[in-house]
Amino acid sequence: MKQRQFLDVVDESVAHQRFDEACAHLAPRIETIRLDAALGRVLAADVVAAVDVTAFDRSNMDGYAVRAGDTFGAEELEPITLAVADLSLAAGQAPPPGFEVEPGTAVAIATGGVVPRGADAVVMIEHTEPDPAGIRVSRAAVPGGNITFAGSDIGRGETVIRRGTRLSYRETGVLAAVGAAEFDVVAKPRVAVVSTGDEIIAPGEPLAVGHVYDSNQRTLLDAVAELGCEPVACGIVPDDEARLEQTVSRLIAGSPPVDVILLSGGTSKGEGDLNATVVQRMGERLEGSAGVVVHGVALKPGKPVLLAVVAGIPVVVLPGFPTSAIFTFYEFVAPLLRRLSGVATPSRGSVAAAVPLRITSAPGRTEYNLVDLVAGPDGMAAYPIGAGSGSVTAFGRADGFIRIPAATEYVEEGATVDVHLLHAAVRPADLAAIGSHCVGFDHLLGLLADRGFRVKMVPVGSTGGITAVGRGEADVAGIHLMNEETGEYNTPFLPPGVRLLPGYRRRQGIVFRPDDHQLAEAGDDAMRSLLRGETSRIVNRNPGSGTRVLIDQLLGGARPAGYLHQARTHHAVAAAVEQGRADWGVTLDTVAAAAGLEFRFLQDEQFDFAVPEARWDRPAVAALRALLDEPTVVADLAALGFSRV
Repeated sequence: MKQRQFLDVVDESVAHQRFDEACAHLAPRIETIRLDAALGRVLAADVVAAVDVTAFDRSNMDGYAVRAGDTFGAEELEPITLAVADLSLAAGQAPPPGFEVEPGTAVAIATGGVVPRGADAVVMIEHTEPDPAGIRVSRAAVPGGNITFAGSDIGRGETVIRRGTRLSYRETGVLAAVGAAEFDVVAKPRVAVVSTGDEIIAPGEPLAVGHVYDSNQRTLLDAVAELGCEPVACGIVPDDEARLEQTVSRLIAGSPPVDVILLSGGTSKGEGDLNATVVQRMGERLEGSAGVVVHGVALKPGKPVLLAVVAGIPVVVLPGFPTSAIFTFYEFVAPLLRRLSGVATPSRGSVAAAVPLRITSAPGRTEYNLVDLVAGPDGMAAYPIGAGSGSVTAFGRADGFIRIPAATEYVEEGATVDVHLLHAAVRPADLAAIGSHCVGFDHLLGLLADRGFRVKMVPVGSTGGITAVGRGEADVAGIHLMNEETGEYNTPFLPPGVRLLPGYRRRQGIVFRPDDHQLAEAGDDAMRSLLRGETSRIVNRNPGSGTRVLIDQLLGGARPAGYLHQARTHHAVAAAVEQGRADWGVTLDTVAAAAGLEFRFLQDEQFDFAVPEARWDRPAVAALRALLDEPTVVADLAALGFSRV
């Protein structure tokens, strides 16, 4: 049964409910586009990296690839001499098959060059001098120095941009970096804008007494465009029922049809206002029409707004006065267009925030640090992302940046800084996750986002996550820390006032290449001996990680070749082994499978969530807790390789 209201003024909440119900059949349309058309579009599906970025260990400087240990102790007055191999690696040039940097040897390498096996640092050319025996090194290198390791920026299988993201130049750069040439986006809703009234004339025409320039159409067209929709300008229609009905009919039956029709003017009971009469009549005649569901809302300004659905298409008659028109547009039309276009509410500004940890800066130059913003107990907290100049994803996920003047050596922990926003403004996340990252956790966050929660993930590792929840800056922290003495996971590390939310188990194991017959054919005891020996090179994990604890237990005090090569992510471990820069490492079975590596089970690992007691019942945290018990979610996690506790 069609509802017929004509200035039957209703409460704002009632108007929203009626219009939402009448438009419930509408859903965003999806289309596939190419990368060169992506700017400003809204992703319809998560983009998952099909490659590692960087795809190889890359030199960040012109200089020499070395074994860092060969340079320890080098000083300007007491340089160390290294031989120089008969090889020079330019950008884009791979080392010869089987080549390895021998002890006491350096290899000339250009910025962007592939770091050869055996080398774990690059010495800047400024810190060397020619020598008859090779080169003299005047400054010691640190393991990993001046190198961007493969997979340390983006790991294959990682979600690099989430569905619902409106693509700026930062995100399109990320898409290009992972080789995404085509992807699905939300199709732009086509929104027709018609101005009505005998008194309305187009800007530029002579203005006679009693006429007004049509400002509403331009305002509405641009407002529609800002919301990610395609505006369709339909000009001015005089107060003529036949012409008005013909215009609306043409828009409804057009090819392509429009998704929404906006009429400006003609909404009150005035004798010359015909829009309501025409829309009501068409709603009664055409199939698939809810008709006029609201005509009059208790608003000031905006009382005479009309909301209808004709032949399945929303038709809204906005008041003629500009202030009333734009007010009612944002109140009733904008939410519908955002839903159909996937565009979030825009906002602007800068914000003061506390720095939760000390940020060092190179004296003598102004420095910009990208940060993630989260809501702490005393205001916003700015977490430095800590990515280098070679990172592609940092800009894509940052909220803003802080500027450190040239004369400042560091920003002290707890200092208040001005964050210049990259987005229009900051709206605190409904769920701030600070801690260890995991593919399973990523899946859970995506499900929360699907349910309308704004989520933020700040990957700082388990130890950093424990610190963040202890300070009240995080709603939840993913953690997987094992007590070396008892073997118990996570509970012993919880600070006062923090509760444990049980998560799921992950399988950690030793990974190696399928063609490594020595490791593949070894039994458990023989493998342990091989791993502790000098013939197999390890890719290690960073101190403080749960995986590093397993590795150190496995090695029993041994320090095999590569021990100082400390990857920050599971994906970086897999990349090092897959590419032959290391012979083995420890990572997850899911990561190993994606990289085509052999996996030898080592230990089940518990990945849990630390939650401040004060935030246990927050809506987003409660939703996460409920998700973990949903059978479909448990099945999803199992399919990803994670077993729910």
